[in-house]
Amino acid sequence: MPRSTPEGDAPERGRRGRAGTRPVMDDVARRAGVSKQTVSRVLNEYPAVRAETRERVLEAVRALGYRPGPGARPPAGGRNRMLGVISFDAVRYGPASILDAINGAARDAGHLVSSIVLDTAGPGTVVEAVQRLTAEGADGVIAIAPQRWVGRAIADAGLRTPLVMLDNDLGDGTPLVTTDAGEGARRATEHLLALGHATVQHIAGPEGWIASDHRLDGWRAALGAAGATVPAPLFGDWSAVSGYELGRRLAARPDVTAVFASNDQMALGVLRALYEAGRRVPEDVSVIGYDDIPEAAFVLPPLTTVRTDFARIGRQCLRLLLARLDGGRERYVRSAVPAELIVRTSSGRAPRPGRRSAFHG
Repeated sequence: MPRSTPEGDAPERGRRGRAGTRPVMDDVARRAGVSKQTVSRVLNEYPAVRAETRERVLEAVRALGYRPGPGARPPAGGRNRMLGVISFDAVRYGPASILDAINGAARDAGHLVSSIVLDTAGPGTVVEAVQRLTAEGADGVIAIAPQRWVGRAIADAGLRTPLVMLDNDLGDGTPLVTTDAGEGARRATEHLLALGHATVQHIAGPEGWIASDHRLDGWRAALGAAGATVPAPLFGDWSAVSGYELGRRLAARPDVTAVFASNDQMALGVLRALYEAGRRVPEDVSVIGYDDIPEAAFVLPPLTTVRTDFARIGRQCLRLLLARLDGGRERYVRSAVPAELIVRTSSGRAPRPGRRSAFHG
């Protein structure tokens, strides 16, 4: 229940006085019975705040002696902004890391972020999310939109809200940040071919996911350029469970000597499947993942992978959105964040022809 009366806040004032701590925006929001976004709008003199709400916030500011810290001061020539972020599948390492980077960079710059995470959604839900963020006072929105239909839904809606898209190109000049996933996949595949593997099996992510499609294209391009056989890809769902199930199918085939998985979680599932089948890594089968999750360096054997700089992606999304808000009619910007191959010991030279692995019985 909102604590908006002086009596209700007396214990909090006493606690603050004893501890000597400085009040923060959360304290003001609790005392006034409003959200942090509303406190920010009042402090930044947004016009669309009711008079009684404004007075309640200002009373809380005076009573608590709240003073914005250095990190909350507006940038030179500007003001604090409220920024919106729409994210999907935020439990996965990549989207969660990007969202965390956006929040951190916005906080350091003195801006607030309001996020909506959509686990499963249709086109109408995506548009509603943008409209809701705008109604809450968001100056602009970053859409971490990994599936193609999300971009189509936003483009079809004709929204006027300033946007920055991740991976999804709306085709209308909206600023876009992309990961060079195709190039990363190409490097991973070329690395395995250079180790003497005749071809490379691929466990792709779900169809319709932009990163999955780009990694699939990069894998195919590398095999095609080398004149190697292009096997039929297997499609997982980004989880270690799907990597394990598909990995069991590959582990049962003696001709398989190299596997490139479209993310590290699926690669970890492949490692487990190979171990259970008695296939040694990398002596019998080499495995490469993608993303370089924190655990990748600590599994046995340490996982060769493609590193994605998610923190840089998040900061770049924020920079482009702020530039768009400050510049008004900026030109179309496409910013690609490069990928880096991280070689560890899960990839090695192809086994000698004719040598057979010892399978568990």
